[in-house]
Amino acid sequence: MLRVGNCSGFYGDRFEAMEEMLTGGPLDVLTGDYLAELTMLILGRDRLKDPSRGYAKTFLRQLETGLGLAKDRGVRIVVNAGGLNPAGLADAVRELSERTGVGATVAHVEGDDVLRRAPGGGWGEGVLTANAYLGGGGIAACLRGGADVVVTGRVTDAALVSGAAAAHFGWADDDWDAFAGAVTAGHVLECGAQATGGNYALFAQEGIDVTRPGFPLAEIARDGAAVITKHPGTGGAVTPGTVTAQLLYETAGARYAGPDVTVRLDTVRLSQDGTDRVRIDGVRGEAPPPELKVGLTRLGGWRNEVTFVLTGLDIDVKAAVVRRQMQDAFEAAGRRPAELTWSLARTDHADAPVQEEASALLRMAVRDRDEEAVGRAVSGAAIELALASYPGFHVTAPPGKGSPYGVFETAWAEVEGVPHIAVLPDGGRTDVPAPPATRALAPVPRPALPEPLPHLRDQDGDGDADVDEDGDGGDADPAAPYGALRRMPLGAVAGARSGDKGGSANVGVWVRTDEAWRWLVHALTVDEICHLLPEIRHLPVTRHILPNLRALNFVVDGLLGEGVASQARFDPQAKALGEWLRSRHMDIPEGLVP
Repeated sequence: MLRVGNCSGFYGDRFEAMEEMLTGGPLDVLTGDYLAELTMLILGRDRLKDPSRGYAKTFLRQLETGLGLAKDRGVRIVVNAGGLNPAGLADAVRELSERTGVGATVAHVEGDDVLRRAPGGGWGEGVLTANAYLGGGGIAACLRGGADVVVTGRVTDAALVSGAAAAHFGWADDDWDAFAGAVTAGHVLECGAQATGGNYALFAQEGIDVTRPGFPLAEIARDGAAVITKHPGTGGAVTPGTVTAQLLYETAGARYAGPDVTVRLDTVRLSQDGTDRVRIDGVRGEAPPPELKVGLTRLGGWRNEVTFVLTGLDIDVKAAVVRRQMQDAFEAAGRRPAELTWSLARTDHADAPVQEEASALLRMAVRDRDEEAVGRAVSGAAIELALASYPGFHVTAPPGKGSPYGVFETAWAEVEGVPHIAVLPDGGRTDVPAPPATRALAPVPRPALPEPLPHLRDQDGDGDADVDEDGDGGDADPAAPYGALRRMPLGAVAGARSGDKGGSANVGVWVRTDEAWRWLVHALTVDEICHLLPEIRHLPVTRHILPNLRALNFVVDGLLGEGVASQARFDPQAKALGEWLRSRHMDIPEGLVP
């Protein structure tokens, strides 16, 4: 068995987590995920200022105490904190090792930086970073080479775990099922406390204390099966629900593709294995696709925003006044920003006893390639309205100058054209071979669906049970075994987790019983989710069915514009999209409510 823990889900995660994981219980390997799409843009801008930078400096500060603890306990550390400069971070860790007298051996993985390896005419105008998502092969080579610390650049988040497991168990490169199990465990661990109750939709219903959840670990077996758990005495909980939520996070269909293996998520089986222990087994794997994903970032332009506070009566009229005034100011200046959007959040309540509760928020966001178009031209126009606009005029913060925004895009590169190099502790360089086989991705056939509950009947012959759109419960039989239909939030019976992938968002929805699954899979269709979430009606939406998890996964293309850094909407990473969905009302058999 290999015990692999996690101490970071993003650059900025709980600083003390490394020490907590090293001292809280036995581990063989401690991993840390420091990279995200937005992080690569931040590191790219750092590197522009200083070529010696480009890595996650927080990791070095954690190692001030963590390196000695890990060495004393025989724990090896594997992180992707190298970002755009894994060699630079490896050198910094060696310097720290010498300074503290710990004597740790350090290796790193490189080759993911393909900025200068663009095919044809290049990656496109203004691309700042271009990094291929490597697998765990380089990590495995570094660990087999005796490294105590391995730092990488852009690898897949789950590769931190699959690489460690491959080194420990000596798997063949085509042992797809074992790799699939390890990648699944890695996907559960990669976001830290999200697997132990953090951001968990059903925390209140299940009575989970999320004040300070512990970080997760996986006990991985030779065949790739794993048990997800956490150190004794730490907060939060590990349940089939918390693991299901993380399995659905930022995924799409049943085939979850990566550079090591394509995981068949529709084969994942979860079972309770004791308190705070969830077993993952049965995972099947297939050869990975012939191309690697490449993440591209670039500066997209400049943005600014002003949030006007509207208080009391006549909110809509006040909003119309300030919109007209700002648009007139842009026209008078002869320069309207290329993109101008308004959103009115009706947070106000009638006859409110607190002023803030009597107020609504009108947000104006502007973007343009020209910094001047969103700077003084916007902030000056807003400030000049202070004594000449709607009654009670004020803003949430003084308008400022514009700030740059970034864009994340996805490209693809043939795996043979991307170097994957393990730089060992002795300075030797090992080329990691491409997978022994590849397989192009294809959709899985639609799985067999359970019979719908008696409340739902296929009257229009489309193969899906019909939903009572008018909400009057007219098709319900009060004597049906699951009770009459009642209008209530979807969250009364279902959990959800959502996230971002570039400009797209996903929303995974799951239920805890077979009876609730019979209802959900027929009731929550693409048409229904578009009805519940009007913002996505005009966008392509794909529904994926995962019966083993009693889950549906919806992918909404284009909801996030050009990615999180472009801040195209109020919730730029779609983190709360699932919670919005859970708050929407549907006709639900009352007998399904826990």
